[in-house]
Amino acid sequence: MKRLILFLAFTTFGFSQNYYLYVAAESDDTVSLIKFDGKSATELERIPVGIKFAETEGPHGLTVDPSGDYWYLSLAHGNPYGTLTKFSTQTNTEIATTELGYFPATMEISSLTGLLYCVNFKLYGTMTPSSVSVVDPQTMTEITKIPTGVMPHGSRISPDGRFQYSVAMMSGELYEVDTVSLEVNRVLQLDNNHHMDHHSMNHQGMDHQGMDHQGMDHHSMNHQEMHHSTTQPTWVIPHPSDSKVYIAGNSSNEIIEVDTDSWEIINRFKTGKGPYNIDITSDGKKLVTTLKGEGKTEIKNLKTGKSKIVDNTTKVSHGVVISPDNKYAFVTVEGIGGEPGVLDVIDIGKAKLVSSVKIGKQAGGIAFWKLEQ
Repeated sequence: MKRLILFLAFTTFGFSQNYYLYVAAESDDTVSLIKFDGKSATELERIPVGIKFAETEGPHGLTVDPSGDYWYLSLAHGNPYGTLTKFSTQTNTEIATTELGYFPATMEISSLTGLLYCVNFKLYGTMTPSSVSVVDPQTMTEITKIPTGVMPHGSRISPDGRFQYSVAMMSGELYEVDTVSLEVNRVLQLDNNHHMDHHSMNHQGMDHQGMDHQGMDHHSMNHQEMHHSTTQPTWVIPHPSDSKVYIAGNSSNEIIEVDTDSWEIINRFKTGKGPYNIDITSDGKKLVTTLKGEGKTEIKNLKTGKSKIVDNTTKVSHGVVISPDNKYAFVTVEGIGGEPGVLDVIDIGKAKLVSSVKIGKQAGGIAFWKLEQ
């Protein structure tokens, strides 16, 4: 009996999992290193990331290098431009920084090119088209800016590394960038019954679908009569195996499914209020969406179409990332007023909140680092 107990204890210990993540607190100029041991989440370190002590510069987007050796952070509130900073995952100290565009936000690194693609959200000033900054993460040099739409967000790379996808929140478009040629490949208008053509100076009545955008200069256009999106997309995620991407329609309260072969919308799924960020399990079976307007998270079974809703710890649900083993969704919750931000851990299979940990104010950007056994 003692041997059996010892064997079971050893087996349980041997298969214990530790999950590590980085989470940004936008109103505190800090990034937290979080560990979740399968039962409870703890903050291992709170890393100061601001440049000016007296100014809140807004750490916004996070991504981890495929090697796991480095993590990258966008500081959105620059004067006038924001920055991208590279940190070591071993010491969590700054290695290098480079200037990007107005309000750099979300980013990801292509497995094909090794380059980092970061959208410049351009939150402040005149509402005009912005860009995607392409950075060599080894030298921390900005190679180019690729013009896209108005307030781009949700920068994500296709599984093969060939295409970068982002959505323009205020002009309501999905952008596909060729990661090799560094040019816009295709643009799709996401609003219902509305199409427009960026080659038309007044932006009226034309269709983006199938358009060749190579060599276009979005900054030279007249935007006085520009269409303002009723969808206001805030995030896009490619399916891990199918030729599809999923988009959060923040104002239209829906998830938009796009076939990337035919380059057309094939479905619209209604959600709760204010879907904001989304992630999909690596097996492609479940889609997890933060409902920013409700302080909730939605778990959707893509095969059955059925959804389950989980209440978050507090209000203003923001970012989400799924663990590589598809067991957990890690959700950032901003909080209201002077409340601390929170990282919630949700068991995807049970659709249940299993742990939470308080961090800095306005928890937002999140990136998964590693899974250790």
